[in-house]
Amino acid sequence: MTDDHTRQSGIGELRRHVGEILSLAPGPLKRVRVQVGDMSVELEWPEAAATPAPEPQILRAGAAAGETETAADVRDSPDAVVVVAPLVGTFYRAISPESRAFVEVGDTVEVGQQVAIIEAMKLMNAVQADDSGRVVEVLVKNGDPVEYGEPLFVLEPHDPQSSH
Repeated sequence: MTDDHTRQSGIGELRRHVGEILSLAPGPLKRVRVQVGDMSVELEWPEAAATPAPEPQILRAGAAAGETETAADVRDSPDAVVVVAPLVGTFYRAISPESRAFVEVGDTVEVGQQVAIIEAMKLMNAVQADDSGRVVEVLVKNGDPVEYGEPLFVLEPHDPQSSH
């Protein structure tokens, strides 16, 4: 009985330490491994990109030659539409690793269209667009952990004048 009590105490202490480590972690973790037998903890952060990718250039319909915007211009625009994570979990752009992504940069999405999946506690939850627009940026990498309310996609809203 003493062994069970010692083990339970060790598990509780390990859990507290992992919680402290996670709360102090500098950014999202790629992987956390907790092993109860021999009490071990392993943390892994995603590798930082060596050089940032160039901003995609966006040519507006009807724009003069040479008039382009970057995704950052759209993202910083007051009209930008941001699709956010509806819950905490793991972000996936497709139904399976072999499948095509639900949406890509340049795709037009409609209200209610599925744009991603967030896995939480072994349940796959659809992420749907609340607004329509054109995808100008994907902010999260496939398989990354996301928090509630974290921005996932930036959409350029439809121009109401262009639909007529």
